[in-house]
Formats: sequence, C-alpha cells, structure tokens
Amino acid sequence: METVVVLTGAGISAESGCNTFRDNNGLWRNHRVEEVASPYAWQHTPQLVMDFYNERRKKLFTAQPNAGHYALVKLELKYRVAIITQNVDDLHERAGSSHVLHLHGELKKARSTVDPTLIYELNRWELKLGDLCEKGSQLRPHIVWFGEPVPMIEQAIETAKQADYFMVIGTSMVVYPAASLIHYIKKGIPTYYVDPNATSKAGNPLHIIKEKAGVGVPRLVEQMLNQ
Repeated sequence: METVVVLTGAGISAESGCNTFRDNNGLWRNHRVEEVASPYAWQHTPQLVMDFYNERRKKLFTAQPNAGHYALVKLELKYRVAIITQNVDDLHERAGSSHVLHLHGELKKARSTVDPTLIYELNRWELKLGDLCEKGSQLRPHIVWFGEPVPMIEQAIETAKQADYFMVIGTSMVVYPAASLIHYIKKGIPTYYVDPNATSKAGNPLHIIKEKAGVGVPRLVEQMLNQ
C-alpha cells in the first residue's frame, strides 16, 4: 500500500470555526500572540496565558470536522495516510484519521511543569491556575510555545521520507521547522499544495490547487482514489 503524507495547517481548521493564531494581524486582546504563547509569558503573566488557551479550547469543544478532514479519512480506503499537523486541535482524530502526528502540541491536553512526560487529557475547556499534576506541580497547556524546541520534528522528518505522495494543506509554508519537511521527501514524487494563496515558493515542483481545504481536498482525494 502506498503512503500519502499530509502536512496540514491552520487553513483546514479555520473552516470549522477554529480561529488561527494569526487572526487580527496576530493580536489577541491587544497582545501579540508571542506575548501569550511563550515561556516568558508563562513565567510573568500565567493567567493571561491560561485565558488565551481557554478561549481557544472552549471553541474547540463545539467545533466539528469539515469536508477537508473527512476527505483525508476517505483517502485511507486506498492508501496509508500519515498526517503531520501544525494544528493543536483534534479535528483530524474526530473525523476518523488513523495516523496523526501533532508538531505543536494538543489543545485538549495539559502537562506537568516539572515532568514533561506527565500528560493529561482534558475533558473540559477550562484549565486553571491551581490545577496540579500528580507530583503537585502546576499544569500548563500541552503546547509548543514560541522559543521552545519541537520534540516531534525528527519523527515528522522520518515520516516525510516515507511518502509516495505528499500533500500540503492550509498552510503558508513559512513556519519552521514544519515548512522544511517538503525538503525531506523523495525526489520526483507527486506533491500537491491546497491553499487559496498557494504559490510555488514551497520548493519542489508542485501541483497547486488554489482552493480552501473544504473544496480542494475532496476534489484531490477523488482524483487519487480514481487513478
């Protein structure tokens, strides 16, 4: 069975009502996103950080997968599909995708501030100061913040190397290290870029589909299933 590796970004989730972190020119309550999504912010204004992620988590609990998510599930009828996502939502999983790797963490999880291996599922949207791990330390959002390493990037690179087809969906391809993944795929494999603002700047020769994910991905999947 051939392998399709898919790199997804904020564009696929925006159609489900999940605001991107760059909405309103990267501002949230007059704060730049970097000011509420960094280790420095957590150290100096932890409540502000909690509020930022609680707002997004609350929206996620009511959001639903869209046609783009479901089309990738349908692709599993013929291919092994490995999704590498920059998104922190769980919409791929809820749609039914079997293999999802989260580069930037997961919004519905929290982790210990003293032991990063202690990760907890959240069954509610609100995480509070005073919520502790089993070692008695404050829980923080299970998110890769600006300035932090991306622990899953090596696994993502190895996944990209296995691709027989590569898709880029709903991302500008300017956020690193995720944007570098396209440079690890095998030379000459079919590569598709689905985004209303897609350009060839992503690197290798691409089949560009200038559509939102909810339109472009189902069309591409039908084409691949019928070829």
